[in-house]
Formats: sequence, structure tokens, C-alpha cells
Amino acid sequence: MIFRSPYPDVSIPEISLSDLVLRNASLWENRPAFIDAPSGRTLTYGQVAAASRKAASSLAERGLRRGDVFAVCCPNAPEYAVAFHAVIMLGGVITPMNPVYTTEELAFQLKDTKARYILTMPNLLEKITAAADGCCLREIFVIGNAEGATSFDSLMQGNGLLQEISIDVKTDLAVLPYSSGTSGRPKGVMLTHYNMVSLLRQLQPILHLGPSDSTLGMLPFFHIFGMNILMNNALYRGYTCVVTPRFDFLQVLELIERYKITHLFVVPPIAAGLARAPEVRNYDLSSLRFVLSGAAPLDSGIQKALSERLQIPVLQGYGMTETCLAVTMTPEDHPKFGSGGRLIPNLEAKVVDTVSGIQAGTGVSGEIWVRGPNVMEGYLNNVEETRNAFDNAEWLRTGDLGYFDEDGFLFVVDRAKELIKYKGMQVAPAELEGLLLTHPAIADAAVVPSPDREAGEIPKAFVVLKAPCTPDEIMSFVADRVAPYKKIRQVSVIDAIPKSTTGKVLRRVLVEQERSKLI
Repeated sequence: MIFRSPYPDVSIPEISLSDLVLRNASLWENRPAFIDAPSGRTLTYGQVAAASRKAASSLAERGLRRGDVFAVCCPNAPEYAVAFHAVIMLGGVITPMNPVYTTEELAFQLKDTKARYILTMPNLLEKITAAADGCCLREIFVIGNAEGATSFDSLMQGNGLLQEISIDVKTDLAVLPYSSGTSGRPKGVMLTHYNMVSLLRQLQPILHLGPSDSTLGMLPFFHIFGMNILMNNALYRGYTCVVTPRFDFLQVLELIERYKITHLFVVPPIAAGLARAPEVRNYDLSSLRFVLSGAAPLDSGIQKALSERLQIPVLQGYGMTETCLAVTMTPEDHPKFGSGGRLIPNLEAKVVDTVSGIQAGTGVSGEIWVRGPNVMEGYLNNVEETRNAFDNAEWLRTGDLGYFDEDGFLFVVDRAKELIKYKGMQVAPAELEGLLLTHPAIADAAVVPSPDREAGEIPKAFVVLKAPCTPDEIMSFVADRVAPYKKIRQVSVIDAIPKSTTGKVLRRVLVEQERSKLI
């Protein structure tokens, strides 16, 4: 059985991402597009469009050409959107990077994408410079000033005149975010202009936001959720985004009150805080029309408690980087607790039994497969993983298990792909296992998700030792080599890692052991 969206298909123009996103900037020329929360500095829609063109003309003079990759490694800032669309205007490709990555993690992405330019912050410059050794970088830009890098402000000297760029929107890449996909270490997700334009058009019938609305840009722009909901969709639909470079719970409450935020986009740990924290009572949050949680499943109890506390709909969405963000989304007027919502327009899905391969009907669980215009082209430099992700190059296997109910609402019940979701961020067990095996005292290792009230899931390692070593020493070893959200939080020493007859780690056995402790 093929499940289809209850919404009519939307038209998808064959234009570049920036042409779509900035098409109405002149109509909202003096309306605030981005407000920097720490300083109050504001960029209007007219200023974002003009600055993007100036930066694009300057980058063209410096040699950026169609297909060149431009990395952005910054916390949220108004300049992020300017740099993003300056590059897109020239037919370049943006690869967003997590600022908390280690030097080794940054170097891998820079080399894998063959990035030519990068935008960062002065406090990250030393790490970026070290990561760039042996890479293809031509120039490093910083927001502000730092010795050894070019100030991003210098790009504002451009005349804003651009030569016509011939972009094939269905094949030319716009964005290269990194995701662990269904398995393994992070991979470059190839998203074309058409993919990204499709997603923004598909959201339009479900998310009813416009120039009278505002949101809080606290989710990172390097993550597909923040990139497309808080940055690109805001520019496309005309709502204001109040940008915060880091998350601070009390500041979030204060900013909602001060700016009368109308819509809040969160990950489950933030939703849990809003539902439970006593400090919430001290702030006026009456401007909020709805809260939407994504990036990981939100417990239905927390969803209900938050809805009752704020007296507004609390919604969920389900998707992945490989679909430019969304597969399903809960409509504002029809919330259903525990569900990721209904299929967005132009998207189809089927639920497939993981053993027999037979398509399931309503109410029957299986692996969720999807197809539609927002589905990625594949993984960069990785033909095998691309082939494994698709069925006959048509249906994307999500690696998630779930079912559709009689009303067309999706319920995700498990994760076949074994990824760990720590506060909405993806952690690949295979990556951490590979690192653990480089420790001289570890003979074998497996990493699984362990349920955690605050984070949702935490990485837990099971190790077999060949020399004395404490759990604290093992956790410290990993913490020194990965981004903070990937750190091992618990370690158990066992006699043997469960494996199949072919030698594959049976993480499911360890996961079930972890879950049984909660019963």
C-alpha cells in the first residue's frame, strides 16, 4: 500500500534556491528579517538581499565559480544568511559545519567536499587553520576581524552586479550538509536547488506563517531544521527570526516575552524544559500560537503536558537531512499526541516489512520508505551508501520503523538504522566504535543508545578490555577526539560483544538489554 499526502500537490518552480527565497524581499524591504539577540542589531529583508548581492559580486571577483564549495562554520548570526545566499546566487554549494567539531572532524568534511572557502568566527580560527592543512581552501573569512583571515565585512565593498549564472536546478547542488544517514560515519547529503525549493513549497500549506509572525532562531543554522525553518523559510515567507548564537533556557523565555514570538521551533529536550521548568511561570508567553518539535521523537506525555501548560497546539514533524528536513508534519488545527503528523504535499510513503519485504497496510509497522521531489540525489563520493539508501533509485529507505493510522498520521516506533539521537543531534555508533578500537586497552567495542530523561538518548559503550582501563579513562579518551555531543556518557565492561555468525555487531541485543532495565 502506498500512502499519499492528504494535501493537494503544490507547484514547484524550476528556479534557484535564492531566487525563490529572496523573491519577495522588496515587498518587505523595511521589515526585520533577522535580529541579533545579544546586540539587537537588525538586518531588514532589503538589507539581506542587497548584502547577499554585494557579497556575491565580491566572491565572484575572488574566483568563486559555479560548483565551488563554500564551508560555513559559525554559530547563528545574521551574516550566516547573507553568506549562504551570496554563494547560492553564484551557483556555489554551501556545506554547513558544526562549530563544536574537532579539528579532525572539520578536516574530514573540508577534504571530502574539496571546499574552496570558509566563513568562521575569530575564536574558531586556530582550529579551522589546523583543519585546513592539506585541504583545498583558498581563503578564510571571519565575522569580525582576525589576523590571518579576511573580514567578512570586506565583501560588502562589492558593487552587487552579477553576471547571469546558468544553473541546472535539478542537478546542480545547493547544499551539502553532513548526516550519518542510515549507518556509518557522516556523509555529504547532496541536495539540489530543486530539492530545497521543493521543501519550502511543500511546507507552505501546513505552516501558516507570514510577515506578521516571528520565531526564535535558537536551533543551529548548520542543522537542516534550523537552516530551512528558521533561516530559509523565514526569508521566503516574510517572518522575523530573532537569532541566538547559543542556547540559554532563561534567555529563550525572556526573548519570547520581549519580542512577542508567535511560533517556536524546538527539539525534545527544550520542549521538556518548557513543560516542566517552574521558571516558565515567570514569563508572559501568551504571544505563542504553536510550538513545533522536531529532530527526534517527542514523548506524547511531554507533548500533552506542554500543550496544556501553554494552552496552544504542540506539534511534531518527522524527517531527515536526506529529505531536506520534512517527511511528515502535524497540522496546526489537528494535533495528535505522539504522532509525527501527515505526509507533506507531493510526497509518498510506504511501510515495508523488514523481513519479507512486503508492503504493510494501515496500522502495521515496518520500515518507512519515501519518495518525492525533496529527496536527496545521494551521498557525496559514496556510490555504495547511495545504492544502499535507495530501492531501485526511487524509494528512499529511511531506516526508521513506524506505521500510519487510519487518519494518515505517522507514528515512528523505533529506529532500524541504529543512530543515536542526543538532544536531536545524530551520533553514529560505528564512528565511535572505530575510535574506541584505537585505544590500546580495548579489544572490542559496541556503542548503543541508552534512554535518558533529559537528552532523549545518550551514547553508551560496551567494551572488551585487553589491558586494565577505567570507564572514566575511556570516556576521556573519546571526549578528547569528538564533538561534545558525541561523547560516550556511560561505559560497561563485558566479556564479549554479541555478534552474528558473519561477525556483525548485534547492537539490537545490547539495546534490548538497556530497555529491559527500565521495565
